[in-house]
Amino acid sequence: MKDTKTAPAVAEGGPATAPSAAAYRNLIMATIGFGLTFWAWNLISPLSGEFKEGLGLSSFQQSFLVAIPVLVGSLGRIPAGALTDRYGAKLMFPLVTALTIIPVLLVIPARGSYGAMLVVGFLLGLGGTTFAIGVPLVNSWFPPAHRGFALGVFGMGMGGVALSGFFTPRIAKQGENLPFIVVAIALAAFAVLGAFLITDRPGRPVPSTSLATRLGQAGRLRVTWELSALYAIGFGGIVAFGVYLPTYLKTWYGLSATEAGTKAAGFALVTVIFRPIGGWLSDRIHPAVVTSVALGVVALFAIVQSFDPGLYPVGTLCFLVMAAGLGTTSGSVFALVSRVTPQPQVGSVTGIVGAMGGLGGFVPPLVMGAIYSAKDSYSVGFMLLSDLALAGCVYAYGRMRNVQATQS
Repeated sequence: MKDTKTAPAVAEGGPATAPSAAAYRNLIMATIGFGLTFWAWNLISPLSGEFKEGLGLSSFQQSFLVAIPVLVGSLGRIPAGALTDRYGAKLMFPLVTALTIIPVLLVIPARGSYGAMLVVGFLLGLGGTTFAIGVPLVNSWFPPAHRGFALGVFGMGMGGVALSGFFTPRIAKQGENLPFIVVAIALAAFAVLGAFLITDRPGRPVPSTSLATRLGQAGRLRVTWELSALYAIGFGGIVAFGVYLPTYLKTWYGLSATEAGTKAAGFALVTVIFRPIGGWLSDRIHPAVVTSVALGVVALFAIVQSFDPGLYPVGTLCFLVMAAGLGTTSGSVFALVSRVTPQPQVGSVTGIVGAMGGLGGFVPPLVMGAIYSAKDSYSVGFMLLSDLALAGCVYAYGRMRNVQATQS
């Protein structure tokens, strides 16, 4: 068993080191796998309107159903990241992908019962844990000067939410069970390819301490929780919009399920495009500055949307700009993670930060559903988003610019 302190030079590389072909192969595989498992993770949301009507659900019950996979997938990132530090992505990525097939297929017999769908939604959370597997894999293969962009490219796998929003309802029109069969086949194909094409970097540090010890060490780092808070706003906002935007567009603007899913997919696509841009900018500008500016933009346009403008053009503009800001933030925060986290702890820290980001997406759909049920309005929810984004903007600029010096 290797000690965690072995081969630090290999782990980090020099700033001028060019990434290898193996690095790009693993980046491509990780991004594809992330996208497919995120599609599986988000399977319920695009069809939630049909589940609401078929099962006679309230707005809160519908919100809870789409939020359950988010909660489980978020918390599951904590052990998934720590296990990846120990056993490597070569084992963890294909294994988790293969296991995700089970709940995907279980949706078919469960769709007639709300209780059964909650159980399946709980199991679908497994698909959301692959984020904490891919980040340490990509981080280990790429030298520091290229990590921001590489992690941003990997983050484009969250486009699985856009794929789900766009394709799932359309495939469902050809057969109500067809989306689950298609996704299960895609996951199986990737699990097989991943077992052959994903490789851990030779000489990567392998921790010898227990899972609990490593998570405890990561949890004692102040930066872990600072990054968690920022990521809960950035990525949490993306997840929240991903799972609740179709419902919001249907309820408030009267769009059909297909129209709402298409526009939600467009929102997700913008976040996907801007995530590597956030990473690329962070390779050139301090990622804390990038984060601050992006969150400031989100805060401004969330305020505008809280006044319930028409969907065309103001509402559409607000959502697209907020998507760009949240996508940029997601890329820049993980560029910051790679700067301040020791290589052997990247998986553990990523697991905690990723979990907090996912949890940031669990709460807003419940809040929005509850607010709408009580007030028949979504304005309060958008004002809360603006407050959080503004707080993150100020903290990122005022505090996080100095974290690198204190951690080095």
